[in-house]
Amino acid sequence: MFPVLIEIFGIEIHTYGVLVALGVIVGYILALKLAKKEGIHPNAVDFTVMIAVIFGILGARIAFIIEHPQEIKNITDLLAIWKGGVSFYGAFIGGVLGVLIGIYRYKIPVWSAGDVATPSLALAHAIGRLGCTSAGCCYGKPVPVDGPLNPGIHLMDKFPYFYVVFPPGATAPPFVPLYPTQIMEFTGNFIIFLILLLSFPRRPFKGFVFSLYLILYGTERFALEFFRGVTPPIEPIGLTWNQVVSALLVITGILLFFLLSIKNKSVSHGS
Repeated sequence: MFPVLIEIFGIEIHTYGVLVALGVIVGYILALKLAKKEGIHPNAVDFTVMIAVIFGILGARIAFIIEHPQEIKNITDLLAIWKGGVSFYGAFIGGVLGVLIGIYRYKIPVWSAGDVATPSLALAHAIGRLGCTSAGCCYGKPVPVDGPLNPGIHLMDKFPYFYVVFPPGATAPPFVPLYPTQIMEFTGNFIIFLILLLSFPRRPFKGFVFSLYLILYGTERFALEFFRGVTPPIEPIGLTWNQVVSALLVITGILLFFLLSIKNKSVSHGS
């Protein structure tokens, strides 16, 4: 709702960038705490997070440009991530590549790294979605409601029980009642974070938290895409490419869950 947080000497500080940076910092602090419980050295965390963030930003922007080429009108637009032009799944793929580099360099156990990374990612992602709310990116489809059209959050008597209207200057179309997809995803991501965090000390095997994240977030995002107004569906199947990726995440998470569970049982019986 507030794309520009503050302006200093003519320089605009965008709320989106501040909240994304805050998400990264908070996620990093959480990763350090969880990594300590896994016996992973802080230097390994520092390097891995740094590379994952760099690769994540590149992946996020590249995926957005591929998905929304009409948004790129000049060279400056290629880099304008402060306007919210990023794709989470692009960031996820880039971030995974960065984590793999850290795993290889510091010989970090793969599933321990996954279990440490995903609660941190879910929390950072939740905070980042508040940034999306401020910028108006990742906006929802129009809500069929006869209500106020002044900028803000407005209550309604049916699902989703509230809608948002953005002012001029936001990425979302102004003065249009929209599904509050950014706030919906913030809520979902924060709940996922809590589930993962509570599961971490109780996990039955390494990789459990990582598998659970893939299942939970993939399911959430698949459902949420029906209300998002950003990505058009792929005509032959009627689903967005984000839903295709989400479905693959869920399938991968389920397969990993069973494979790692079986492996853990065989190791336990063998010992």
